[in-house]
Amino acid sequence: MKTLALILAGGRGTRLDILSTHRAKPSVPFAGKFRLIDFALSNCVNSGIYNVGVLTQYLPLSLNNHIGIGKPWDLDRRMGGVTILQPFRGKPGTTDWYEGTAHAIYKNMSFIENKDPEDVVILSGDHVYEMDYSKMVDYHKEKGADLTIAAQPVPYEDANRFGILDYNDDMRITDFVEKPENPPSNLASMGIYVFKKEVLLEVLEKYCSEKDSDFGHHIIPPMIEKEGVYLYKFDDYWKDVGTLAAYWESSLELTDPIPSLNLYNEDWKLHTRSEEKPPVKFGKDACASKSLISNGSIINGEVKNSIISPGVYIEEGAVIKDSIIFNDTVIRSNSVVEKAIIDKEVEIMANCKIGYGDDLTPNKDKPDLLDNGLNVIAKRATIPEGTTIGRNCRIFSYVGVDDFNSKDIPSGSTVTSEIGEKVAAGDEDHVRELNT
Repeated sequence: MKTLALILAGGRGTRLDILSTHRAKPSVPFAGKFRLIDFALSNCVNSGIYNVGVLTQYLPLSLNNHIGIGKPWDLDRRMGGVTILQPFRGKPGTTDWYEGTAHAIYKNMSFIENKDPEDVVILSGDHVYEMDYSKMVDYHKEKGADLTIAAQPVPYEDANRFGILDYNDDMRITDFVEKPENPPSNLASMGIYVFKKEVLLEVLEKYCSEKDSDFGHHIIPPMIEKEGVYLYKFDDYWKDVGTLAAYWESSLELTDPIPSLNLYNEDWKLHTRSEEKPPVKFGKDACASKSLISNGSIINGEVKNSIISPGVYIEEGAVIKDSIIFNDTVIRSNSVVEKAIIDKEVEIMANCKIGYGDDLTPNKDKPDLLDNGLNVIAKRATIPEGTTIGRNCRIFSYVGVDDFNSKDIPSGSTVTSEIGEKVAAGDEDHVRELNT
């Protein structure tokens, strides 16, 4: 096994707000039947890399259950395969938590040494893209690089969310600034690194130790000054769906006639752990257009430009437009849902209007996350019959009929429940309760 892939999958993803209060960000559903981590795992096996470690930490249960022994990705192997790498307690007095991206790899140096690869590919588990890592590894070897970083241009308005690079004519990186307030360019690191194994172990020992450490802040800048760090330009589709707006936009792009991301490429299959559900069923008056409809769904209403996940039930007269509906949610008769992300096992009762009117007042609690008219409803919430919800609203998990003081929820509102607030605050007992 000449190449080892390590997937960083322990992040909470705070910018996904209430979508990630009960699951790790790489476990967030995408395109109906998939999860975000499916892209990194599928890219590995499609690239011929069958030696994979997945580093988990924050609420790993759903992610661990999804990956299992790796069978959907052909990673259930005696030699190589997939290994879940959770935090563990080491020497007496040392912390067992990962404290940064580089520190997470540092805590698993013994795993790297035991695998003894020539090169180590380090990946994020929450990006959406199809990439042949073997081409990047070959480029890395041709350059004789100690570290190779994949990068591509991003919109200037988003550049402060990324590490920004500069390079010379030989593609050697000459500057790297992590998430600058005033980005000097828009060439952004994709968070995909290829290290020579010996170099990786050396810099981890040198710069990590037991302290909080990230690749962008603590590893890459000093390496640029002393080591051979090269740029690998990637020109195909790649998205960091780290915000609610980016997640919603990237998802609905899949409904375009010819989307930039091709989920139907037989030469580059996206593998996942599929639920055993029956085929989609359409009622006699049902209508679906420009949408993705997943297995097990029953559609008796109308669906337009939306993503419908497995097991969703839409009753007669209901209209779903420009929305993403997660697994096993029920939309009752004559309700209208427009521009919303609705999590698993939510019930929208009859005659509701979700996403109503032209008032785009930003959310009062999260104005930086919700200001484009998108509503988000968290897991297992219930919306009472006849409720109207404006724009930029957040409805917490386990919200029920008694949590609504009015049938008219104005734009920018947040509706909470006692359990939902405790889950959002990280109360472990209630997180476990929510995940049962």
